Amino acid sequence: MLKDKLKKYHVILASGSPRRQQFFKELGIDFEIRIKEIEEVFPEGLLAEEITNYLAKLKAEAFTNDLIDNDLLITSDTIVWLDGKALGKPKDFDDAVEMLLSMSGKTHEVITSVCFKTTKNEDILNSKTKVTFNSLTKEQIHHYLNEYKPFDKAGAYGIQDWIGLTAISKIEGSYTNVVGLPTDLVFKYLDNL
Repeated sequence: MLKDKLKKYHVILASGSPRRQQFFKELGIDFEIRIKEIEEVFPEGLLAEEITNYLAKLKAEAFTNDLIDNDLLITSDTIVWLDGKALGKPKDFDDAVEMLLSMSGKTHEVITSVCFKTTKNEDILNSKTKVTFNSLTKEQIHHYLNEYKPFDKAGAYGIQDWIGLTAISKIEGSYTNVVGLPTDLVFKYLDNL
C-alpha cells in the first residue's frame, strides 16, 4: 500500500535497530539503511519528548549535506521517562540493573520521536506510551539481563521478550512504540504524503 505512495521517494532509514528495520519491511516500505555515528548528547534542561525530538533532529542533521531531491530520510530516538529523568541505553550490566530496579513496581513512559527530512522540509512527530511493571526481584533482573542481554535498548528492556511476558502488567498507548517505533504514526505520516 505504501509502496505506491512512496514511489517518487528514495526512503532512507537512519537506524541500526533490527526492530525498526523489521517494522519498515512489515509496512511494505522499500528503503535503504544509512547510518552515521553521532554522540547522543542533549542540552541540560530538556524534558521528556523535548529530548527525543532534539536527538531525532540531531540524527537527521548529520545527513543534511548528503540528501538529494527525492530522498526522504527517517530518523528516530527512544527514551524511557521515569520520575522526571530520561533513561537511555544502559552503560553496562550494573547500570541496567539500576534501571530495572528503578522501574520495578512503577509506571514509566516510553517516548519515541520520529524525524522525516527531505531537502525542503522537516517534520518531527512523537508518541508516548505508559508501561507499568510488576515488582521485580534482583534474581529476576539478573536472569533477564544474563539471558536476553537488552543492553542496546532504552531502559534496558524489550517488551517483546521475557520481561514483557512476565513483568509488564499494563500498557497504555502504542505497543510498537515500546518496541522502538510508533508504526501507526509513521504509517499515517507516510500515507498522507
